[in-house]
This record gives sequence, structure tokens and C-alpha cells, in this order.
Amino acid sequence: MKKFLSILAITILFSCHNQAQTNTKQKAVIDAEPVVVPLKDGKARAYFASGCFWCVEAIFESVKGVEESISGYAGGHTENPTYEASNTGKTGHAEAVEIIYNPEVINFTTLVDIYFGSQDPTQANGQGPDHGSQYRSIIFYQNDEQKKIIQDKKAALAKELDTKIAAEVYPFQKFWIAEDYHQNYERLHPNQGYIRNVSIPRLNKFKTKFPQLLKDDKKH
Repeated sequence: MKKFLSILAITILFSCHNQAQTNTKQKAVIDAEPVVVPLKDGKARAYFASGCFWCVEAIFESVKGVEESISGYAGGHTENPTYEASNTGKTGHAEAVEIIYNPEVINFTTLVDIYFGSQDPTQANGQGPDHGSQYRSIIFYQNDEQKKIIQDKKAALAKELDTKIAAEVYPFQKFWIAEDYHQNYERLHPNQGYIRNVSIPRLNKFKTKFPQLLKDDKKH
């Protein structure tokens, strides 16, 4: 009886944890037609989720051709998500970044390379010490060309590593900008414990791997 109750408890916990990603509203997000974000002042936009948005924002902002990286939420079925709501795992959203970039300097293909090259591509539902559906890896496409680039890169990486790649592939729908205090968090709080122990080491690992992509002021 005790064993049965333990199994039942684990099953319920697992079901609750994944409900946000398997309910009908979330399925509608995954099956939707992608939304195309038009160029604005010659700048394009791309959207990625790869663990804590503090880390991802800083990585992309170090890259030549990236004008700005904004922290927020994407991939879910809930309107107006907040940090607190997202952290419950029930909104369907993941912490994500909006990358504003100059397509004459850097293209979408290179952004995808940066995305996969700046994370543990095999870790599901999280990155590093951050665990939960709100930290899962998602890469968003806005058209069939981008979708093919993502799928080809993902398949090649899976073959190279001989393992499953965790990143989900979603049609882009909407990006919700996070609260003001999350923006530029790593730059504004360099001595905060998480930043020192997780974000900065992750950024430095990326910089070592892709030195040719860095802005001149980010090479040191």
C-alpha cells in the first residue's frame, strides 16, 4: 500500500509539473501559425529561451550585430505573465529574450549557432542549476525558412553529440517584456551571487568559444 501511494504521489506531481505544457491551450500555441515580426529601422528580431534570461541576455548583447537583448516571457498560453506567475510553471511560458539585431551584420543562422553553442543542449527543462518548465529551452521561428534552419542545426547537433537535443521548436506568437528590474541584470548587478557563480562563468565560456563574434569592448 505504501509503495502504491508513493507511486501515486509521484504520478500526480509529475502530471501537475507538466500540465502547463500538455493542456489544450498550450497545444494551440505549439500548433499555431507563426507570427512574423517586420523589420523596424532596418533591424530584425529573434526569440530564444535558454534557462535564466539574465544569462542569455548578456550572452547575446556581447555579439557583434546585436543592438539589444531584452528579457521577457514567451511560448506560453497565459496573457500578461509575471515573473512570479511564470515561476509556478503553470503559464506555459519560458524565460526568453528578444534579440534586436542588424541582419546586414549577423544573420539568423549565426544566432542559432550562438543559441546552441551557449547552453547545454542536452539538458531538458532547465539550464545549469535552474530547473523547471519556465527554464526550458525553446527556439522560435517566424517562417518556414527559419524553421528549416533550426531543424537542420538541431539534427546536425544531435548527430554530432549522438544524443537527443532538448530544445523545443515553437512558432513565434508573442513576446512579453519582463519587469524593469530584470533588464540588464547581469551588467547592473555584477556582484550578486547568482551572477558571479552562474551568469558570468556561462558568459565567459561562450566568449572563449566564439571570440570572433564578440564586440570589441566585450573581448576582455
